[in-house]
Amino acid sequence: MIELLLFIAIGVVLLLLLLIVLRRPPAPAEGGAVALVAARHSLKVLRLELLPAELIDRIFGRDDLEYVETMGSPEIRELFTAERKMLALAWVRQLRGQILSLKEFHTRRSRMYASMNRQTELTVALDFADLQFRCRVLQLVLQWRGPYAAPRLVRRTAEAAAGLCGVLDNSLAYLTPAISGPLGTDSGRDSTPV
Repeated sequence: MIELLLFIAIGVVLLLLLLIVLRRPPAPAEGGAVALVAARHSLKVLRLELLPAELIDRIFGRDDLEYVETMGSPEIRELFTAERKMLALAWVRQLRGQILSLKEFHTRRSRMYASMNRQTELTVALDFADLQFRCRVLQLVLQWRGPYAAPRLVRRTAEAAAGLCGVLDNSLAYLTPAISGPLGTDSGRDSTPV
């Protein structure tokens, strides 16, 4: 009788484990379309929204600060620098987030393709590490000294991110199949579209 109860208990436990495994959502395919779209989106955000020189000059440039200083009010200057500091920190956080998104995609994708050049992979890995380090240092400097403390570090970080975007754009082009022409324009012998 005890053996029967033991077998029933083991059967119930196995059934519960099976139900747990079946209820779990399927894992997305690595390198799938969703990951590729997310990586392309990160590149687009970096290139068009975070790295344009005009935006960087506007956030970290001293022109607005000089204008505020002509007003002669220390309260307005303090409020302005506090707001600009929050804006600069938000820019660095977004830059870092997009870089981390690209790094995650790149590390997963590079595992799938054994034919990738090891030297390029090492260079890209070092670029990711360098950019993450620069973003952390930039965050600390901006937090401690304000938005106008490290203009050269901001420019160099943006240039390094733009360079990495170029390398990753080529890498993503490698993964994106080229379509030579519009579909349905060729026709067979009986003039039906192919």
